[in-house]
Amino acid sequence: MWEKPIKKTLFTLNIDNAYDKRITDITYPFLKAYAHKIGANFHIITERKFPDYPITYEKCQVYELGQQMNNDWNIFFDCDALIHPDFMDITNYLKKDMCAHNGVDLANVRWKYDRFFLRDDRNIGSPSWCCIASDWTIELFKPADDMTLEEIEQRIFPILNETKGGITPLRLIEDYVFSRNIAKYGLKFKTIDEKLKEVGYEGSSPFLWHNYNMPTDQKYVLLKQVLRNWGLE
Repeated sequence: MWEKPIKKTLFTLNIDNAYDKRITDITYPFLKAYAHKIGANFHIITERKFPDYPITYEKCQVYELGQQMNNDWNIFFDCDALIHPDFMDITNYLKKDMCAHNGVDLANVRWKYDRFFLRDDRNIGSPSWCCIASDWTIELFKPADDMTLEEIEQRIFPILNETKGGITPLRLIEDYVFSRNIAKYGLKFKTIDEKLKEVGYEGSSPFLWHNYNMPTDQKYVLLKQVLRNWGLE
């Protein structure tokens, strides 16, 4: 039976393989397996395109890469995120006119609002470790083109637990830019949990794990614990 192929790419970010190999040795096999399961290409962003910005801002490369690859769906996971083998192809539940994150933060806790946030009035804060956007909503990943780095920094206020963990305002730059893009471009938005509940799955998604605000040694221990909890040690 003929079907039009749907092109998907699962992106992650690891410039010069600098991320701790103990972590990626655990997470990469699951990222690659998920890409294979949903029929997506697996692409690691390894080169700098925004050298004057924090390295996490390189996620914005997906804006150009997704268009160059002619993707229907662009899926980004941080390279320290863990995906359960049973996680379904979430793009099957998303319409192409929307984008998605695993969850959502209250935007005004961390961001100083401008007219786009005020006009949008949905208060969506992006946890950018998990981002999904179609070719219709690729603006989720668009680099800021109307603000300087200094202006962005002045609008970011890490919460108390983040400052205690050493998180600086610019460490959250892509979270801010993606939140603002949702508001600025009026992108339709859903969380993965919301979509799963709509199709009859009760409770929070047990399929994804990520924690950014901790030392690498502690993260390694917790990743091993998650695998044990999943029966995958």
